[in-house]
Amino acid sequence: MNAKMLSLFSYPFPTLKNPFADALQEITDNQWIDGEYLWLYKDDPQTRQKYKKTKTAHIASQWFPTSSQERLKPVCRFMLWTLFNDDKYEEGTPEQIRFIHQQSIAVLQGEVSSAQSGIPLGGLLASLREELLQFISEESLRRFITGLSRYFRGLELELEYKQKRTFPSIEECIAIRENSLCLYPFLELTDLETGIPLPPGVNEHPVLQRLRALAVRMMVYFNEVQSVVKDEATGSIYYNVVKAIQYNKNLSLEEACLEDLRIHNEELKEFVRLQQSLPDFGEWQDVVVNRVHYISMTLSGWKSVSSRLERYNSLQGFPSAQAIKKTVLPD
Repeated sequence: MNAKMLSLFSYPFPTLKNPFADALQEITDNQWIDGEYLWLYKDDPQTRQKYKKTKTAHIASQWFPTSSQERLKPVCRFMLWTLFNDDKYEEGTPEQIRFIHQQSIAVLQGEVSSAQSGIPLGGLLASLREELLQFISEESLRRFITGLSRYFRGLELELEYKQKRTFPSIEECIAIRENSLCLYPFLELTDLETGIPLPPGVNEHPVLQRLRALAVRMMVYFNEVQSVVKDEATGSIYYNVVKAIQYNKNLSLEEACLEDLRIHNEELKEFVRLQQSLPDFGEWQDVVVNRVHYISMTLSGWKSVSSRLERYNSLQGFPSAQAIKKTVLPD
């Protein structure tokens, strides 16, 4: 049912891939997973292999298809961070997430060093900050950090519902997942690719904000169908939109997936309509059109790459909770 259902999600957007994907994947596997961050799973080669098979650099390459190798590198480092962080705290507590949130933002803002932060992934974030500031402004970094804060707030709410073992309403679940999917920070990194940051008045225009929200929400709907079997196996059903639909509307799993698809398709129509009838941004018109083009490719790109990854298509593709809990701070 899962593969058949996923085939019903389709996008009228181009699918491009960065030619430096293999080179960055080699860096990810050898210099990061088996090098700089080896201490995370030093005695667990099986878990390291699962992270390699997730091919985070290939995911990044679908979302940033025209970046230079140097500019793609921090995106790939951040993509690896999202998996490490998601897996490490999926079994955490809201209180723990609040601390990780606070310290992660402090590192990215340059307020504390990785050693002072007291969090396992502080060093990765410190390296990310240095790399990003080679290519983007402090203002662009601030927008990225704001997007990351949304992710942590969503993650905290997920864990609250998981602890209570209750379902949110459908709309609340969509709102939680819109934040916790961690796509907003990547959308703010588009400045890396285009090299042309949008001025605040343009970047925060309601139409652009709505287009970003629609893109994130559509990826949520696709991801929930994709992840529902994994979430049932790991007890994460309380913040899966498909499961929330099934519970709140008393539907079968297949009916809930179809309702998820219906909502997705309605929002896809809205995205296309807005993309085709953008307001007049004056001298920034061409830049905005290009920005929306890049936003659209996150959807077609994600479907293209994720359909071939074990992490999203089998129960053996993601690390066990026991393996994740063994990680400690580096010496």
